[in-house]
Amino acid sequence: MAKIIREQLIRLLAQGDFISGQYLGQKLGVSRAAISNHIKALTEIGLDIYSVTGKGYKLAQPISLLDEQKIIAHLKTLGENNLIEVHNIIDSTNSYLLRKIPNQIETGQVCIAEYQQQGRGRRGRTWQSPFASHLYLSLYWPLEQGMSDAMGLSLTIALAISDTIKHFSQEQVQLKWPNDIYMQGKKLAGVLIELEGQAQGISHCVIGVGLNINMPATSAKEIDQPWTDLSHHSTKELDRNLLSAYLIAMIMKRLKQHQEFGFSAMLAEWHQLDYFLNQQVKLVTGHKEIIGTYQGVNEQGALILCVDGKEQVLYGGEVSLRGYHESTG
Repeated sequence: MAKIIREQLIRLLAQGDFISGQYLGQKLGVSRAAISNHIKALTEIGLDIYSVTGKGYKLAQPISLLDEQKIIAHLKTLGENNLIEVHNIIDSTNSYLLRKIPNQIETGQVCIAEYQQQGRGRRGRTWQSPFASHLYLSLYWPLEQGMSDAMGLSLTIALAISDTIKHFSQEQVQLKWPNDIYMQGKKLAGVLIELEGQAQGISHCVIGVGLNINMPATSAKEIDQPWTDLSHHSTKELDRNLLSAYLIAMIMKRLKQHQEFGFSAMLAEWHQLDYFLNQQVKLVTGHKEIIGTYQGVNEQGALILCVDGKEQVLYGGEVSLRGYHESTG
């Protein structure tokens, strides 16, 4: 119930006008004291709401919310017809779709959120999710031949993000194995793929994407690595509804390519954008570091590392790839 009331409050306040606590209470069927508590909770997730005696509550700046119908309309012009759900507040878009597997979900189904209370990145890290600032999107994709169909999938999605960024900014991104997208050496986006099922037979995949669009200063303080956002690389105001639709369409295009030909068909494209190709790097797994020369990825999307003249191949797991001089913190 609290989630529903807060989502309704957000929609009422989004235009940036003063609205009295009495009106909000009557509209939502709760007391003025309850409205005050809900407003406090919204400020804690990053909404800048202030109150003036006799006038009520007001957002410091109007916000443009994601619109399910606009995304669907844009998507249709791009030749796709995915089932789309937009939430103002959610625990995690990935978790939401995972809970629907196997019988309450359809191929290509998408969940997008304005704010994730438990957004997460790879290796259990928290993904900063300031409200209505970025894009938090998850898409369901079945793996008809089992887990082997997931080989190279995170790299495939990174290429779909690259396709999208190039369309909206005309700049080229840099891709870092296995799931990061950089621009000018700073992190712009990340991919989190979660799998369910057996090694053989139909399995399930939820693809999560976090894309920085317009980072608030308060959230930037919480990030412990160099970052950037798309607004810094675009000459015009970004429409998040159009951006969402285009990203979904590019993901679908790449997924169909991967399904038909595998990652090998995209290998050359990946290497053109590969951030660390032919550089000295270190692989960090737990407390162990391996120093070597990064030689790109193979046709299955596995990392190739040359250590003391010998080639090592890594397929993933709890491994972090870093530049040789990067901190291990």
